Amino acid sequence: MKPLLGLEEAQARLLALAPQLPPETVPVEAALGRFLAEDLHAARTQPPADLSAMDGYALAGGEGPWTLVGESRAGAPYREVLEPGQCVRISTGAIVPPGADRVLLQEDAADDAGRISATELPPPGRHIRARGFDFHAGDLLLARSTRLTPARLALALAGGHGQVTVPRRLRVAVMDSGDELSPDPADCLPHQIPASNAAMIAAMLEPLGCEVTRVGPVPDNREALAAALAQAEDADVLVTSGGASVGDHDLIKPALADWGAETAFWRVAIKPGKPLLVATRGAQVILGLPGNPVSSFVTAFLFALPLVRAAIGDLDPLPRAVAMIAGEDLPPTEKRREFLRAVVEGDSVRLAGSQDSSALSALAAADALIDRPAGSPAARAGEVVRVFLLRNG
Repeated sequence: MKPLLGLEEAQARLLALAPQLPPETVPVEAALGRFLAEDLHAARTQPPADLSAMDGYALAGGEGPWTLVGESRAGAPYREVLEPGQCVRISTGAIVPPGADRVLLQEDAADDAGRISATELPPPGRHIRARGFDFHAGDLLLARSTRLTPARLALALAGGHGQVTVPRRLRVAVMDSGDELSPDPADCLPHQIPASNAAMIAAMLEPLGCEVTRVGPVPDNREALAAALAQAEDADVLVTSGGASVGDHDLIKPALADWGAETAFWRVAIKPGKPLLVATRGAQVILGLPGNPVSSFVTAFLFALPLVRAAIGDLDPLPRAVAMIAGEDLPPTEKRREFLRAVVEGDSVRLAGSQDSSALSALAAADALIDRPAGSPAARAGEVVRVFLLRNG
């Protein structure tokens, strides 16, 4: 039997298979959270003219007093050229009239029947936002593969863009399988458990903007699996849960082969999550996760989420580890790299409870995974450990 793949090699091989999505143009407001498919350059200059940064008076030369000749408001500029010794009342965001060289703050001004004097004269250029200080037409606003956050969405609009080009939404099918799974959590026979993995995985993927379709739960027979796989015909990515191990009733591998899929790799040296399966069917990527819920969650975090992020345009799709302090002693590890469910407490982490791969209560309490290398000795409380914070826990 081939040796198990290490985590980083398995992740790299999976990400190399990420679907290449065609671009589509959508309104900026509909693109929140998506990644740009091309560079975005400014179509206009911001600000488009010299603007006042404060409420007060735009002054034209000299040390005063100045004759008040009008007003410049945001959206209603004063259109004449100011002569030396003249000024206009001005509001924040209003265009500074030609001839004015500074703005006198309202609180530093005295008005004597239209004659404005300064109690504190600002230097030239003060309180004026110069034309183009933010960006000029043609400047690069956002590079390709930048994620559109609320602030970047505002920048795109300010740059004169009502639409942006992004990869089309990724279509993901999520399927759980197993004779023991009941579709109704309120109606389980003694030999059944509620089907929860597909719902959990879908909830992890949907915040990334995918179009997620649920399939199943599917019983452990080839005919039922074939019918279920047919429902995922148009998915870019298929994520299965259960049936990827080596038991007599683990039928995902043969069912995928019947469907025309080719195995890319199988089994990874991690705990939980060893039976991970990756296959392809044309451009479609299939990710077979273990059926135990904790194993399913951990492998979805380490593999499914990065695969989806890579497909939708994220150039840095892998989760990032941080260093934290072990809040309690940690057991030694054996031949596989282990990911312990943990709870963050300030700058330290402690175990969330049972580390059994079926323990959903501990998983639900966890907001971190402690990354323990294979063959590690026991770690003592106070030692620095590597931790992944669960962005989708």
